Amino acid sequence: MALVTSVRDYINRMLQDISGMKVLILDSETVSNVSIVYSQSELLQKEVFLVEMIDSISASNESMSHLKAVYFVRPTSENVQKLRHQLANPRFGEYHLFFSNLLKDTQIHILADSDEQEVVQQVQEFYADFVAGDPYHFTLNMAANHLYMLPAVVDPSGLQRYSDRVVDGIAAVFLALKRRPVIRYQRTSDTAKRIAQETAKLMYQQESGLFDFRRTESSPLLLVIDRRDDPVTPLLNQWTYQAMVHELIGLQDNKVDLRAIGSLPKDQQVVSLLQYREVVLSSEQDAFFKSNMYENFGDIGMNIKRMVDDFQQVAKSNQNIQTVGTNIASLKLYSCKDVQLLVLVTVIICECFGFTEDMARFVDNYPEYKKMQGNVSKHVTLVTEMSKLVEARKLMLVSQTEQDLACNGGQGAAYEAVTDLLNNESVSDIDRLRLVMLYALRYEKENPVQLMQLFNKLASRSPKYKQGLVQFLLKQAGVEKRTGDLFGNRDLLNIARNMARGLKGVENVYTQHQPLLFQTMESITRGRLRDVDYPFVGDHFQQGRPQEVVIFMVGGTTYEESRCVALQNSTNSGIRFILGGTAVLNSKRFLMDLEEAQRISRSGSHMV
Repeated sequence: MALVTSVRDYINRMLQDISGMKVLILDSETVSNVSIVYSQSELLQKEVFLVEMIDSISASNESMSHLKAVYFVRPTSENVQKLRHQLANPRFGEYHLFFSNLLKDTQIHILADSDEQEVVQQVQEFYADFVAGDPYHFTLNMAANHLYMLPAVVDPSGLQRYSDRVVDGIAAVFLALKRRPVIRYQRTSDTAKRIAQETAKLMYQQESGLFDFRRTESSPLLLVIDRRDDPVTPLLNQWTYQAMVHELIGLQDNKVDLRAIGSLPKDQQVVSLLQYREVVLSSEQDAFFKSNMYENFGDIGMNIKRMVDDFQQVAKSNQNIQTVGTNIASLKLYSCKDVQLLVLVTVIICECFGFTEDMARFVDNYPEYKKMQGNVSKHVTLVTEMSKLVEARKLMLVSQTEQDLACNGGQGAAYEAVTDLLNNESVSDIDRLRLVMLYALRYEKENPVQLMQLFNKLASRSPKYKQGLVQFLLKQAGVEKRTGDLFGNRDLLNIARNMARGLKGVENVYTQHQPLLFQTMESITRGRLRDVDYPFVGDHFQQGRPQEVVIFMVGGTTYEESRCVALQNSTNSGIRFILGGTAVLNSKRFLMDLEEAQRISRSGSHMV
């Protein structure tokens, strides 16, 4: 059930059977689907010499008949129309058309009618209509992610497009896995119910033959839930590597844009400027990141120190050769037109210094050495920048109060702690807002007077604060809207667990929070997911405990939840979980979605 492998297999099949020089043409969504699992060097190995966007290809008339065009795009009406225009005046020698999801019959007819010159060699559906960031975590990267918070009457066409895209993404995941699931949804979410029902209609009615795979011992489970059932997790600061990078710097399609960091240390300019504009953080391509992505910040620092020490040993062993290289460069022979003379001089100097064997070894190991150098620079740069932000924003102080609000009781002490931080000049506006939101979610019913005092203080201390945003969050995700036991104070089992944890203490005060998703997976594993809270769609019920579960979160997931799934899968419980969502959130994105939903709700109410 590893999604990264499924997507890579699709791309391999797409490219390896087409011989000769190729141009790969993508759209704004499939470019993420491909780039996250396939590197540029791997594309070159498949004889892909050019990667273009479908928009730029459509705008050009330059003939490239020596290239074979491999299209991998979503089957949207816009893309089909662009292809129709391309086929009317073909620029390439051959056209191989691959679509990331189901093509409609009408779209196939349009393409067939447009291919008057018979340049189309094949048309296929390869179901990779999702971004597989990690083996058990995927996203749909939906821009209008706020729509799930709006009632259907506010923007019915927008919500329909939103639902259609989610259904398409879920369908592609199960087609890639060759499974048809039993479907359940969160009862309190109209959006989750709508998506679950439309997914069931597609899989069991409209395309029942396509999803009629070989029956397994137990049907897999698709559970559709709503982000608003756990608004706490995306509001918290993060202290494990992958989640922390996304929270403090930003991680998009496993890439970090370092231009947001500003100036880089001078001693790290050894790597090209291009490499510093964007670096890859992928568990598939970076062994250090793979083994440390779920480690806490303190352990990361020690592990990076060990990596730097190892690199310094390698660099020291190459020092003599590098000195020779510097001496050769000082002779200014690089302007010489005769390359053979330069090589001859290099060999003579190495023999004079007795470095012939070292030189050969250095040349053999040089690619790995440069890769190691870049890796060290990348991780040192990221951790250094995050350390600066932690200190500047007093995040250790802020986070301790956040964790107390999320995990521990004591309304009076919590009010004092939040008030003190609101008065602290070093605490940023976004951190003040998140603290008041966490307090409001935890204690919305306990002391309305003190809650209103915090609202007023927040408004006076943070001029950027959007009036009424905390109240809008409570309207969206308050206690009366939620299904799960978010703070572990409803269910007797959760209350007992929290008491035991309080007596035993926690290993790390900054990572004691567990997402609500942990309880959900635990309930599934133990067969205790309540039908009344998570009803089945139609008459397709679960027979026995599922062995494969896809949990899709409308509104987006977090890397803390992705880590939770990875740790659960490592326990060998007999159930393999995959987590998916409409976006990958950090606190900034969650608040942006909340603000946009509030803005549209206000304008909609004024219209009424």
